[in-house]
Amino acid sequence: MNRVFKAVFLALLALPAVAFADLKVGYVDLQRALKEVGEGQAAKAALEKEASKRKSEFDAEQNKLRDDKAILDKQGAMMSEEVRNQKFTELQKRLFELTQKAEKLQAEMAQMEQRELKKIFEKMDPIIAQIAQREQLTLVFEKTDSGLVYAPPSLDLTNELVRTYNATYKVGAGGTSPKKDIAKDGPKDAPKDAPKDTAKN
Repeated sequence: MNRVFKAVFLALLALPAVAFADLKVGYVDLQRALKEVGEGQAAKAALEKEASKRKSEFDAEQNKLRDDKAILDKQGAMMSEEVRNQKFTELQKRLFELTQKAEKLQAEMAQMEQRELKKIFEKMDPIIAQIAQREQLTLVFEKTDSGLVYAPPSLDLTNELVRTYNATYKVGAGGTSPKKDIAKDGPKDAPKDAPKDTAKN
């Protein structure tokens, strides 16, 4: 049993029987919400575009190294042992550097993904709290992390989470445009066309 869910479950067992009469719960599927909110879809598309770009650059280096090795294999017999060993050592060095680069790129893409997901999940938290307060819910579980095995669809708050999130954080052609963030962070006297000028730069 999930450790967090087990702790909550044991805490519930410790409550007096009367408390269960007022207990109202709900749950959200954050992974599904992430796929359905506009910012999540935009983030996924941006990450895939960046990953594709970096992969193309990496593949070009890899193909160049493979071609240079093929040339060495073909012409090596006509070279002096000293030159052949020198070129072989250079190829080994490039192969090691390329392997290191692949690991670095993979780590960087994973970090980028985590940063984007964290931003979205942090925006979801107050929305979930708002829904819970409005519905007078005592507890809201996350479908996957809580180890939830079964719950009736009537307790699923995911659709409401997605609807409220998309209404709060609009996604335009140039990317995400959370209305609240712009109002909070942007200059109060900024002209209406200021975002367009910023986008051009």
